[in-house]
Amino acid sequence: MLTYKDVGLNKEEYDLIVEKLGRVPNDLEISMLGVMWSEHCSYKNSRALLKLFNTKSQRVLQGPGENAGVVDIGDGYAIAMKIESHNHPSAIEPYQGAATGVGGILRDVFTMGARPIANLNSIRFGEIDSDKTKHLLKGVVKGIGDYGNSVGIPTVGGETVFNSCYDDNPLVNAMSVGLLKKEELKKGAAKGIGNPVMLVGHTTGRDGMGGASFASCDLTQESEEKRSAVQVGDPFMEKLLLEACLELIKEGCVVGIQDLGAAGLTSASCETAFRGGSGIKIDVTNVITREKGMNPIEIMISESQERMLAIVEKGKENKVFEIFSKWGLHASIIGEVTDDGFVSIFEGEKLVGQLPAYLLADGAPANLRPFKRPKYMDKLNRFDTSTLKKQENLKEALLKMLKSPNIASKSWVYRQYDHQVRNSTVVKPGGDAGLVLIDGKKAIALTTDCNARYCYLNPYEGAKISVLEAARNIASTGATPIAITDCLNFASPENEEIYYQFRNSILGINEASRILNTPVISGNVSFYNQSEKTAIYPTPVIGMLGLLEDANKHTTIHFKEEGDAIILVGETKDEIGGSEYLKVVYGVEAGRVPEAHTEIEKNTIEGVIKCIDKGLVKSCHDISDGGFIVALLECCFKNSLGAKINIETELEDDRFLFSESQGRFIISCQEKNVDEIILNFKKLGIMAKKIGKVEKDIVSVSFNGKESLNVAVTEAKNEWESGLICLME
Repeated sequence: MLTYKDVGLNKEEYDLIVEKLGRVPNDLEISMLGVMWSEHCSYKNSRALLKLFNTKSQRVLQGPGENAGVVDIGDGYAIAMKIESHNHPSAIEPYQGAATGVGGILRDVFTMGARPIANLNSIRFGEIDSDKTKHLLKGVVKGIGDYGNSVGIPTVGGETVFNSCYDDNPLVNAMSVGLLKKEELKKGAAKGIGNPVMLVGHTTGRDGMGGASFASCDLTQESEEKRSAVQVGDPFMEKLLLEACLELIKEGCVVGIQDLGAAGLTSASCETAFRGGSGIKIDVTNVITREKGMNPIEIMISESQERMLAIVEKGKENKVFEIFSKWGLHASIIGEVTDDGFVSIFEGEKLVGQLPAYLLADGAPANLRPFKRPKYMDKLNRFDTSTLKKQENLKEALLKMLKSPNIASKSWVYRQYDHQVRNSTVVKPGGDAGLVLIDGKKAIALTTDCNARYCYLNPYEGAKISVLEAARNIASTGATPIAITDCLNFASPENEEIYYQFRNSILGINEASRILNTPVISGNVSFYNQSEKTAIYPTPVIGMLGLLEDANKHTTIHFKEEGDAIILVGETKDEIGGSEYLKVVYGVEAGRVPEAHTEIEKNTIEGVIKCIDKGLVKSCHDISDGGFIVALLECCFKNSLGAKINIETELEDDRFLFSESQGRFIISCQEKNVDEIILNFKKLGIMAKKIGKVEKDIVSVSFNGKESLNVAVTEAKNEWESGLICLME
């Protein structure tokens, strides 16, 4: 007989289960409760705090609680989006872990009735000079690329970050975005007593056994052997399933539909029953398996990929069989909707398990854990950056920055992704945000962002900055930020200092989300990202959606023409604490993070969008990692243009160049538009000043009339382009 420890439960949880049931659960029941009460499925250590999020706006059609969030973008259309982690599986099997992460997030989107139109990701690894890191990076990138490319969904954006805190725990966060007509929105609810319950798609095997529990514990030496907990994906089957499910929804056959993700058939059945206020009866002998001798436990908790649970309107079963037969997929009636509130599992005529749907789906305790400010924060925040010796050779420091893995071009990564399939990608990877055309005129902007080092030094400010940076990236294209999906990656919530990081990150996200009116409409929490040696930095990744009513007005980051004026928007301060400059040049990860004033940034973003909409702007780029000089050169690279800059400032040269002060943009425009742009920002209380002009070949930066830096664009570009490629190839 299985014990509660065998399925990942603790004594208190087991006692609560026995109390609620009034009896001892059998092996099948305890297995189902084990996966559903895991952190991965129940959110038992996070859902109380997640209720603090701003989740509503006039655009929100579906907030958290469904497979994906949905927002109205006008003209009868809506966007569904979700981001989710596949961290633990990717640490063990990087290719399959990443590939099935993409597959799972795609199903979350098309389950809502939306056709996926774009993918993004946020991937993080240990130091790049490690053979292990290179192995993980190659596997993850190939897994993401192969799966997304095969299904035919463009990967339009993302981020790739390296830090030693991820040596043992790579992060693989996959985001997908889909388009739907508002009237075709579907939810995962089992309604209509007597309606048949059908399992459709791929067959059920033993792959992914216990994956939800595996994702809810620390990575140890033993977990390295848990390869059975990593699912195996089939992208071609996914493509067929996508088309079949969308046809099923369009034909009006389904009452509700649910992806079989973590915890497999167990989660799909209890969640649809719970949402529908009903029960579900399942006969496991009707489940089509691909391995002999599978028992009820294996069938109920298998995480085999490319499967859906459909609640079908009675009388339309044959239509469902017809659709799935056309697409060469399996479909079987495995049960029906009941009115008793139970998930009842039969093996033929024999009842082998019966549990209340609420106990499985919503019965796990919601813990508000104790927290305390980490001791390291005081020490690291007291680090005095003024004691650092000034860099006399600014060009040498700059080239070192440009070649460092976090600043260098990520083309080695995104060239393995198909970002042109569907022919709707307006702005490709490599800019501030991806831009995807919707209806020939309207477009959506998409980005993923997080500065985990900031979040480590100050979780509240760091998480807030992550939202603001995402919003700046969206605004740089001309789009208005409208919604967030987040993936909250942390170490163990049982550690009071980690729980402090988690709590304060949520508060920081919430502040920025409310002020910017970008509600959190979906997301994921991933805890226990730690090994016996180290824990990851708090990494609350923000996926953001923006809306651009006229795609013809979009901007990119690149300077367009020699002679154009260059304007710096925002104030630069002596803020190199927690910066990439501090890490790369001095080997230090400490100091106070930059100040971020959300109300000021809101006005700055409004000014940028307004100037772009008026057609005053030729290029726009936000300033983030690496500071002003890195952003300036990124504006130069594509068209091999230079810039002649003069800055009036009291700051030391290197502090101005590499400061990561927030709320700043570099804008280029025709000379005749300079005054109007500056006036627009002045009306909003935002500093904006012409600092130079676009020139050929050379970037020259002077301070108070004296040249401090002179670098050829080709030389800088060679360093930037070769940084990651040389290490990987």
